[in-house]
Amino acid sequence: MDLVIKNARLPGAGTLVDIGVTAGIIQKIAAPESLQAPRVIHAKGGLVSPPFVDPHVHLDAALTAGNPRYNESGTLLEGIRIWGERKQRLDYHDIKSRAYRAVSWMVAQGVLFIRTHADVSEPSLTTVQALTDLRDELRGMVDIQVVAFPQDGIYTHDDGERLMEEAIELGVDVLGCIPHNELTREDGVASVEYVMGLASETGMLVDIHCDETDDDQSRFVETVAAQTIKRGLQGQVTASHATAMHSYNNAYAAKLIGLLARAGVGVITNPFDNSILQARGDSYPKRRGITRVDELLAAGVTVGIGHDSIMDPWYPLGRGSMLQAASLLLHLAQLSGHEQIFDVFRMITDNSAKILNIKEQYGIEEGKPATFIVLNADNEHEAIRLTPECLYVVRDGRVLAQTEPALSTVQLTAGKQLVDFSAPAPSGAGPEAAAEPDTGGE
Repeated sequence: MDLVIKNARLPGAGTLVDIGVTAGIIQKIAAPESLQAPRVIHAKGGLVSPPFVDPHVHLDAALTAGNPRYNESGTLLEGIRIWGERKQRLDYHDIKSRAYRAVSWMVAQGVLFIRTHADVSEPSLTTVQALTDLRDELRGMVDIQVVAFPQDGIYTHDDGERLMEEAIELGVDVLGCIPHNELTREDGVASVEYVMGLASETGMLVDIHCDETDDDQSRFVETVAAQTIKRGLQGQVTASHATAMHSYNNAYAAKLIGLLARAGVGVITNPFDNSILQARGDSYPKRRGITRVDELLAAGVTVGIGHDSIMDPWYPLGRGSMLQAASLLLHLAQLSGHEQIFDVFRMITDNSAKILNIKEQYGIEEGKPATFIVLNADNEHEAIRLTPECLYVVRDGRVLAQTEPALSTVQLTAGKQLVDFSAPAPSGAGPEAAAEPDTGGE
């Protein structure tokens, strides 16, 4: 063994373990202090998790907030108009450098698997070229899937199909469309059928911006599910956003959710953007802008969480933290039940890994790649509560990022004291519930 992670706590486990790594592969998971190697990472009882997965982000627009102007109304439509102005002068090096910077933020916070959308509405396809080149340059460190995303719709102009096919030739990984942004419902259905046909021919994955609207009559996700079943694409298709679902009548929503489960269609919710972009026209009470996450999970639908925007015309904030996204979703979707909090953590790890179709290489198991993160928290619940530092980010046994934990002190009646934000053991839980002592050394 050439690397050991000592005194690690794995997701769903209460006891500590050592993790032994040889040549970038997890060789052994054993009792604490039982493994030795020349290189040691001291987890000190912290959570060692598979890396975070961001299944939905727009790296081509990242870090453009205020350029050419700010979104003063805060609406989705103004964001689209601003991006329409900005993309008239897109530059390959500008896109690539901004995306690289955003990815570096994400890696520092434990994200090593990313699905980014690349706007294919412009004839130059500059975004596709920049993001596929970045993907190739970072391969082996960060896995990036690039989606051919026709922001303006496929049938709103004459070249939509041609640009999608050229994007495939340039090497995109995933096919997308945006049916609710087409001119008519019929064009929206046609766009879904076209993309599903391409997927049947190529074997590519599909990720559709679907029903990102407050209109309860926008029901393209039903078409997506039906096409998935008819074409035998179960497990290859994702519906992103699906915010109109929050406004469907309950009888239709129940039927639809059952259809999604049968089709094996994954759903990605994007709490940062949709909580501020949706329901702008509502008076009070205002809708939350989030799809029916609890009902989808209960039906067995795979639900992931996306960051969506990082300082762009739609969302002027954000730093690429999936823990922050998970925390916000927990509140908006009212998933604060004890076990539900662990479900939310899985939405930024295992669930999103399944959506990206990377489960074979993902996870902390003997024989899998030594790709993981060490968090400054004891468990998944604490990770979402504290949104702590990611102390180590490791890919194939190589440390890609490291962060020193923050230290806070207060001076009250007892003099200067170090503040410990960790949660106390539950009352009456007994000594076995108390935190295990730190035996990790330095």
